[in-house]
Order: sequence, then structure tokens, then C-alpha cells
Amino acid sequence: MSINATLFFQAVVFAILVWFTMKFVWPPIANALDERAHKIANGLAAADKAKSELATAYQRVEVELSQSRTETAARLADAERRAQALIEDAKARATEEGQKIIAAAKVEAEQQVVKAREELREQVAVLAVKGAEQILRKEVNAGVHADLLSRLKTEL
Repeated sequence: MSINATLFFQAVVFAILVWFTMKFVWPPIANALDERAHKIANGLAAADKAKSELATAYQRVEVELSQSRTETAARLADAERRAQALIEDAKARATEEGQKIIAAAKVEAEQQVVKAREELREQVAVLAVKGAEQILRKEVNAGVHADLLSRLKTEL
């Protein structure tokens, strides 16, 4: 065989191989590549969409956190204000109670002073009667001299 015939047969076989590849092998490969490219494009689009949704969600979270911080600060301020009001109220009640106790103690002290004075008057009257008995050298009758003894008590 000559080189020209070999070359010709090789060219015909190559042309058949190209035709067979273009007809039966290339379309499924091209379809698979197109599907793969479509899936990649869809995946990239989904990733971009998820990225934008994530950014939106992050903004919503920041807004919620900001609102939560503001609300927490307001609640803390309210609690502090209530605590101060309770402290002031307790101080006022304690002062009022202290004043009541002092007033009651003063009244009780006055009553004890009056009682002590009465007891002292009684004792002085008894001593005065005993002193008068000793001076007069006779017994003083309390029933007979009641008017005199009561005047003596009031003068003391």
C-alpha cells in the first residue's frame, strides 16, 4: 500500500470518528456541561441571594438589639427610679416612726416625772407629819387634819 492510500483511509476513519463523536458523544457531554454550568449559576445566584438575606437579617438583628438595649436601659432606669422612691418612702416612714417613738417617750417621761413628783410629795408630807409629831410631841391624826395635809401637798 502506498502512503497516499493510507493517508486517505486514515482521513476517512478520522472523518467517521469526528462525525460519530459529533453525533453521539458530543451532545451528551455538551448537555452535561450545560447542566453543570446552569447548576453552578443557580448555586451562585442562591449564594448571592442568601448573602443579601443574611445582610438583611443582620440589619434586623442589629435593630432588634438596639431596641432591646434601649428597652433594657429604660427598664433599668425605671427600676432605679422605683428603688429611689422606695428608699425615700422608707426614710420618711422611719423618720415619722422615730418622731412617734420620741413623742411617746416624752409623754412617758412626763408621766414618770409627774408620778415621781406625786410620790415625792407623799413622802415629804409623811416626813412633815413625822417632823411635826416630833416637834409637838404628840400624834397627828391624818383623818382630822386632812385639809391641812392636802394644802401641804399642794404647796410642795
